[in-house]
Amino acid sequence: MRLLFRLLTSCCLLAGAVPALAQLAPVDTTGGRYYQPVFAAVSTTSGVAYATATTYLGVAQTLTMDIYQPAGDTVKRRPLLIFAHQGGFVGGSKTDPYMVAICTRMAQLGYVAASIDYRLGFPLTGFAQPADTPGVAQAAIRGMQDMRAAVRFFRNDAATAKAYRVHSNYIVVGGSSAGAFMALEAGYLDKASEVPAYVGLAALGGLEGTGGNAAYSSAVAAVLNLSGATESPAIIEAGNAPLCSVHGTADATVPYLQGRVGSLLPPKYVYGSGRLNPRATAVGVRNTLRRLSRAGHIPFESSTRYADTTFWTIRDFLRPVLRLAGTPLAARPASAASPTTLAYPLPAHDYVDLTLPANWRDLGDARLLDLTGRVVRQLTPQARQTRVLRAGLASGSYFWQLAGQPAVRVVFD
Repeated sequence: MRLLFRLLTSCCLLAGAVPALAQLAPVDTTGGRYYQPVFAAVSTTSGVAYATATTYLGVAQTLTMDIYQPAGDTVKRRPLLIFAHQGGFVGGSKTDPYMVAICTRMAQLGYVAASIDYRLGFPLTGFAQPADTPGVAQAAIRGMQDMRAAVRFFRNDAATAKAYRVHSNYIVVGGSSAGAFMALEAGYLDKASEVPAYVGLAALGGLEGTGGNAAYSSAVAAVLNLSGATESPAIIEAGNAPLCSVHGTADATVPYLQGRVGSLLPPKYVYGSGRLNPRATAVGVRNTLRRLSRAGHIPFESSTRYADTTFWTIRDFLRPVLRLAGTPLAARPASAASPTTLAYPLPAHDYVDLTLPANWRDLGDARLLDLTGRVVRQLTPQARQTRVLRAGLASGSYFWQLAGQPAVRVVFD
């Protein structure tokens, strides 16, 4: 349940709200870009180090990725897709054939795509409750941390060297099977209280992990879930990033609806796409669910027909996201040095405390807008630490905006 600072809650409302809040130009989708393979060739940069993290054995591991870019492209800011491979958190690689294929096909459309390696392995002992083990849950948390570190790596690059020419407002995460578990948590798991106590989140490094670039946000614009699942559908909440799922209805490894993971994995009860996407619909999160009738686990990795269906589903799902104006993502409050406003707590009841940018005095008055872009309150900050009282505002989402700054999401419960 990622409280992203994007106006992605309702496509109907977005059309009117985006112009008032936009800080960056939208992605240019003309000329068939991001829909047709306008680039015949793709260049690949292999083995790019993006983080260092500690494995379950206590050993430091340098994490690397392969980055795919459309050859000859001159666009200065491109949307980015970060993919994670399958393998049950015990195997697989960033060079698995499906990762190479999907990253190549997306780069031919004009995207930047990255296939990441992440920490593998977990202890097979220590059952925490009947027919359940913390091992898989802990491995998914480590994978989530690694994926978030990859997001922060690119956001740092977009703000500094710009080596990969990524548009930092359009970073999408996705994965196949275990990689999809990671992507779902990276997109929607944003409270420590949502992680079962037996997982030991604090000892693992918290929700963000320690992979570096802590001053940058790991929020994402959308989530691609290919044959994945998660601990609970409840982590998806109103205002979250859009969700695209592709899942075989006869999946015996990761259940389409709910149940224990199969194959040789330790027992773990999870909820698959058939439960996650209806949850997204119920809370107003835009979503697409592609049911692969009577198909098994990750059929798109072995069947050209299913691979094409999955590719087209992803392509069509992302198109509306790219057409939105460049409404900014909010920086998760990872560092007091963040150049943008930080808001907490989220959601709030009586008030929200804001930490304004260091140059807040130069930015003038602030506005609080509702989801339609209507100004519901005009405010003049008196200090960098500013409190916004609810004062009769209805439950729901609002956006705090200072001149020249990204809009920051404020939520009252």
